[in-house]
Amino acid sequence: MIDLHMHTSASDGSDSVGELLTNLQKASIDTFAVTDHDTIDGAVEMETALAKEASANFPVDSIAKARTASGTVSGGTAEARGSADAAVGRSDIRPDSGSGGAAIPQSAMNLHDIRYVKGVEFSCLTPLGKCHLLGYRYDAGDPELLAALKEGADLRRAKLEDRLVYLQKTYQVTFTEEELAWLHSQKSPGKPHIADLLLKRGIGENRNDVIQNYIRGTKKSADRISAQTAISGILHAGGIPVWAHPLGGEGEKLLSEAQFESQLLYLIGCGIKGLECHYSRYNEEQVTFLRAQAQKHGLLISGGSDYHGSRKTIALGTLNAYGAPVYEEQLTILRQLW
Repeated sequence: MIDLHMHTSASDGSDSVGELLTNLQKASIDTFAVTDHDTIDGAVEMETALAKEASANFPVDSIAKARTASGTVSGGTAEARGSADAAVGRSDIRPDSGSGGAAIPQSAMNLHDIRYVKGVEFSCLTPLGKCHLLGYRYDAGDPELLAALKEGADLRRAKLEDRLVYLQKTYQVTFTEEELAWLHSQKSPGKPHIADLLLKRGIGENRNDVIQNYIRGTKKSADRISAQTAISGILHAGGIPVWAHPLGGEGEKLLSEAQFESQLLYLIGCGIKGLECHYSRYNEEQVTFLRAQAQKHGLLISGGSDYHGSRKTIALGTLNAYGAPVYEEQLTILRQLW
């Protein structure tokens, strides 16, 4: 199965890299990307963990060989039906320059069958509004990509301070030194982290309630990098920029067709190469519309669940809202990733 959009505890997911690996095994997903918000730490840790396990258990040459997978499928249990030319890949689990990494459970996966690629999800802004951009198969040491990540991280931390001030002034919520230390220790702190602390104090009914009714009222301030900066960074790093959930993500107001088309043309002008057409919250009509737009504009077709562990009710490998399987040949981006 395939899933090219998921988050770890390096951003706002609940799973550590080790926990995510276990859950990927349970979901029978062998083609995947880690795409944390505004950080590549989780993606690099995953790559390092896979590489360490591979080098310990298999000859390097056998891991690096190209393999042919006849019909990898996601989002269902139907028998796969894929053409070989669309399903040729290699295991992209080379050792990275990072250190550490999570241990893979001994029985977790057949590493010969794993196809993993580093990803990232930038929170961005265009003259037309907010958007999220995914980046795949990048050089993690590229200076322009790292500069974009740093800008995003700086804006995110400034927004965190704005939210803390807002909560103190509006609701007289003052966090303890221990709570503040935990917030500041997060690599990509955001609304979900604050919401979890408030829920522990008995404020709000659930995470979404806290975000909508307590946190979202924070004054408007710049907390997103420009889409142009993100796309330029991804491209400079040799990566593939993709517009994530282009009609709108979970909990967001869906774009009208006119709004979508205006944003799409702007992002194409900036250099995006693909659309996330298959997304966990999209119905068949929406998926069909997005696939037609991708084909019309010569863009790659991608798909992912937007899994966040316990922080969202989205299961790994869920690539639409209507339960249909998604086959490998439907995701044209795979031909460029491996």
